[in-house]
Amino acid sequence: MVKIFDSTTEKKLPPQDQEIMHRHVDDYSEVMRAEQPATSIWAAYLPKPVGLKFDSQEKSENIILVLRQHPFTQVGKILAGILMFLAPLFASSVGLFGFLPGSYQMSFLIMWWIMTFGFFFSVFIIWFFNIYIITDERLIDVDFHSLIYKDVSSAKLDKIEDISAVTGGAVQSMFDYGTIRIQTAGSNVTIDFTDVPHPARVTKLLNELQLEEEKEKIEGRVN
Repeated sequence: MVKIFDSTTEKKLPPQDQEIMHRHVDDYSEVMRAEQPATSIWAAYLPKPVGLKFDSQEKSENIILVLRQHPFTQVGKILAGILMFLAPLFASSVGLFGFLPGSYQMSFLIMWWIMTFGFFFSVFIIWFFNIYIITDERLIDVDFHSLIYKDVSSAKLDKIEDISAVTGGAVQSMFDYGTIRIQTAGSNVTIDFTDVPHPARVTKLLNELQLEEEKEKIEGRVN
C-alpha cells in the first residue's frame, strides 16, 4: 500500500481520491523475493500461491504463504496403513483364517481393505485441509479434525507480540521443519504452526510483515 500523489502539484490527494493499494510482497520481503509463485496445491510450502482463495478472504487481502505439516510427519501413519493392508495377507499365509469358509475369508479381506482405504483417506484429508495461511493482513490457523468439524483461529499482523521457531532433534534439523509459536495480543494467546517446512524462513517472513505493518502506520498509508 502506497501514498497517492498528484504528479503535477506534488501534493497529497484528498482522502476521497485515494485508492486502497497494496504493495506487492516482493517489494518489502527478501524471503518472498527469492520464491517463485506456487502453481500446485499439493505441496506443504506454497509461497505466493496462484489462484488460491479461502472463505473469509477480504477483497483487498492477498495470500502470501500457505503451509501444511511437513510430509515426513506423515511417514508413520503411511507405514501403519501399509501394515494394515498386509496384515490379513500374512494371517492367511500362516493359516489363521483356516477355520473360515473361503467365501467368508474373502468377505473379511474386502471389509478389512475398505477400512484400510478409509484410514488412508482420512490421513490424507486431515493433512491436506489442516493448513496455516499468512496473508498481508493476518495469520489464519485451520485445524481440520474431520469432514464435519474444523477449528479456525486468526490474528492480525499488528497483534503479533512475539515469534519463535522451535526445531528439536536430528530429524527435524535434517528435513528442515519445526514449530513456529506466535504470541498474540487479545483473546488468542498463541497460534502454533506445527511441524511446518522451513521454520527459520517463515519466521523471517513474519518479521518482515510486521515491519511493513509498522511502516504503514508511521507513513499514514491507506489500510
